Amino acid sequence: MSEIIQHIRKPVEEHLLQFEHKFEQAVYSDVYLLNKITKYVIKRKGKQIRPLLVFLSARMFDDINDKTHHAAALVELLHTATLLHDDVVDNSNERRGFFQCLCTLEK
Repeated sequence: MSEIIQHIRKPVEEHLLQFEHKFEQAVYSDVYLLNKITKYVIKRKGKQIRPLLVFLSARMFDDINDKTHHAAALVELLHTATLLHDDVVDNSNERRGFFQCLCTLEK
């Protein structure tokens, strides 16, 4: 991660770490395959720019609370859903150079 992004993250770093844990809990499913897919998607996370912007915006106007975490999770879920939708429509087997065929998900 670049030094610039690390510097920008610093005021909300603690909340971003909490977010990772809360987001994993939010997408958990008792359905084995669905849970496996979401774990795979979460593992491939990027710089988390969207949650970062949500937390920085909340900090700018008020304090960060549970509603902020919910908003960050919703934004991240919406983004993930659009990526998955694009992959299905494009019949794509790769994302950022990584093979992502669901048949490779081990039990």
